This record gives sequence, C-alpha cells and structure tokens, in this order.
Amino acid sequence: MVQKILMNLFIAVEAVVANRLRSVLTALGIIFGVAAVIAMLAIGNGAQQEIIEQMRLVGVNNIVIRPVAERTEENIAEGNTEAEEKSKFSPGLSVLDAEAINDVIPGINKLSPEIILDTYIINNGIRRSAKLVGVNPTYFQIFNFELERGEMFSENHMKKGEPVCIIGKSIKAKFFPTEDPLGKYLKCGNNWVKVIGILKERLISTASLNNLGIRDYNMDVYIPFHTMLVRYRNRQFMSREMIDAANRGGTWVRSDEVEGGEVTAEDKNYHQLDRLVVQVDETAMMTPTADIISRMLSRRHYDVVDFEVEIPELLLKQQQRTNDIFNYVLGAIAGISLLVGGIGIMNIMLASVLERIKEIGLRLSLGAKKQDIVNQFLFEAMMISISGGLIGVFLGVSIAIIVSAFANIPTVVTLGSIALSFGVAASVGLIFGIAPARKAASQDPIQSLRYE
Repeated sequence: MVQKILMNLFIAVEAVVANRLRSVLTALGIIFGVAAVIAMLAIGNGAQQEIIEQMRLVGVNNIVIRPVAERTEENIAEGNTEAEEKSKFSPGLSVLDAEAINDVIPGINKLSPEIILDTYIINNGIRRSAKLVGVNPTYFQIFNFELERGEMFSENHMKKGEPVCIIGKSIKAKFFPTEDPLGKYLKCGNNWVKVIGILKERLISTASLNNLGIRDYNMDVYIPFHTMLVRYRNRQFMSREMIDAANRGGTWVRSDEVEGGEVTAEDKNYHQLDRLVVQVDETAMMTPTADIISRMLSRRHYDVVDFEVEIPELLLKQQQRTNDIFNYVLGAIAGISLLVGGIGIMNIMLASVLERIKEIGLRLSLGAKKQDIVNQFLFEAMMISISGGLIGVFLGVSIAIIVSAFANIPTVVTLGSIALSFGVAASVGLIFGIAPARKAASQDPIQSLRYE
C-alpha cells in the first residue's frame, strides 16, 4: 500500500517537473493569496499590539480631565462665545475639584492629580531639560508603572513634602550611567531632590507618542504631589505679581519657577492641576461618569468651560474597530485570491486530464486502479498548491518586513498566521484537485488508448 502511494507520488512529481512553467503559472494565485494573508495578518497583529500598548499607556477605565489654560483675546474680539466664557472668572482645575469628584461621584476606583513643570536637571556638570511631575502613589498604579529598584513614595513623603524623587530609565542612563543613583541627589530647578526609586523602562513607539499626545515617561522625574505644591508650584495662591498683571489686563509669570530666578516666558495657566485622571470601577460607567464630571466641574467653575474631559480608551476602541474592519476587507481580498488560485488549479488539472488521456488509459490497461489515478492527480494538485504556499509564506514574511522597515507600520508575523495560510493553501489544492482526479479516473481504458 505504501509502495503504491509512493509510486503515484513519484509519477506526480515527474509530471509537475516536466511542466515547470505551467505549474509555476498555476501556483501564482496560491502564492499571492498566501502572501496577502500573511502580510494582512502581520499588519493587523501589529496594529492590535500597538493599540494594546496604547491602552496600557493610558490605563484601563480612565477618564482624563485636562485644563484649558489659553485665553484667546482675538476670539473674544470676534465675539466667540467660548472665548467670552473663558474671560469670566474661574478658579481653574484644582485639588478641591479632585476631592469633590472622589467624595460625590460613586464608582470611583482611583484618582490621580498631576502637576507638570518644565525645568532643568543638573548633576555632575550635566544639564538637561526635563519634566518634573508631581504625583501621588496611585499614579503609578493607574498607569501600570513598575519599579526596577528602590521604593515608592511613602505616606511620610507625601504628607511632609519631602524632597525625594523617582526617576525614569532614561534619566538614570543620562545622569548616572556608571553608578547607582539610589540615595544620590539631583538638582531639579532650584531644589535638590533625593533619588529613592528607578522605574522600569517603558517602551513607547513614535506613533503612540503622536496619537495619544503623551510624553516619553522614561525622561520624567517624579516627586510627591505635596512636594510640588510646597517647593515648586501652586497656582492656587495669588501673588502680588499675578494681581498686578491681572489689573493691567495681561498675563503673569513666576520668577521662582525658572532656574536662576530669571523670567523666561509668560505663564497663562491659572489652573492648579495640569491633569486629573479618574479611574472608574466598571467600563460601562465611563461615559455616564464623564458626563457627570463635566456637569459638576461646569458648576464649580461658574459655567466657564475651561477644561476637557476625555475617555482615551473609547477612542482607542473605536480605532481598533476601524482596524478590524480594515483587516476584514484585506482578509476578504486575500481569500478571493486563494479562491481564484484554487479555480486556476482545477482548470489546469482538467486541461491536463484531456492532454494525458492516453497516459491514463495506458496506466489503467497495465493494471492501475482508479484510486491510483485519483491519487496521482490529487498529488499533482497538492504539490502545486503546497509549493505555491511555501513561496507565498516567504513572500508574505518579506512583505511584512519591508512594510515595517520602509512604511513605519508595525507588523507582527506569528506562527499561527503562517500555519493558517499554509493550511488553507494545502486545502485549496486538495479540494479543487478532487474533480479533475475523479474525471481522470473515470476514463474508459479502451477509449483512452484510441484517443487522438
């Protein structure tokens, strides 16, 4: 039995080799179909992985509240209603808003206020601009940050406003390339802060930075929130220069917020917080909670809409749905290519049966059974589809690599996608080879030998 199968396989190989050009042309549909499937799945997997990473960056079930600090006088002159609202008094986004949201609205899991200060970091003669971020320990939980070494902010650090910090991986590489930074000091602005922790590196793609409007967390220096309010910036307190600037109808600056006590730029931001992240317990409650927060803040800010409430996760899910639709379209195109390739195999094999009627009759007259003829033509069809599948796999992987390298689109080729496309190619050869094989086996040996 095995010997007969091997003999039929050998005859099929001889037939395919003898008609190399026809076999290659027949396999083109399978080649391009398999390549399209692999490339499509690679692009889809890359987009999926990027969205998952972006969701990890923005956190799960998060509502982000950002202040709107700019006052556009031209818009006010033009009669812009929104600009007129901004010209009214508003206390701005503050810690009191965060406390009110946490106390009044149910279903709040965690809440993280942030203050971000652009400053300079100095150590061992190295000076570099960086972000100084005042946060609570919940910030690291919401955004899934992990410590590589050291400790998180303690309750004493938070209450006493101690000058301690946790640094990103890039800060460690820039300022402490050959030494352990734990216990060392960095000069951030006008204050020295002690390094108590180092965060694990956070790999962020350029697309994520652009799409989400986030910064490179590896270059941030994190200090306790209360430390930021006490030692650096607290816009809630009015100063003489702020009052004078308001009386003049202008903006105000704080000379103590820039290094060396020199005024470098105007600060139009009257909000105490630069961002407020609210994490809710249930995904279904994100939209209603965001609506309630918007209404609450509008009342607290005296109907001045000087804030934005966003749900990044919903935006990413919409983007994911768009990508899924795009992948379905590509999958349908690739499936059609495989279908066309299978029909091509069937047509060529049917033509091959007509060309080789005498050969079939000769084999049958010499004692070959109909099953042997069926096996021979099935082997030929499957050899064409399998060889086309192998070439298609190589071509598909190559396309994915080229797209990733030159088009700056992330692609992920998985063994599952290769197995799926190759399995479909082999199945196409088997399915579309059955009809020609049966037609060949049904030939009458006597009539076949007389065929001209």
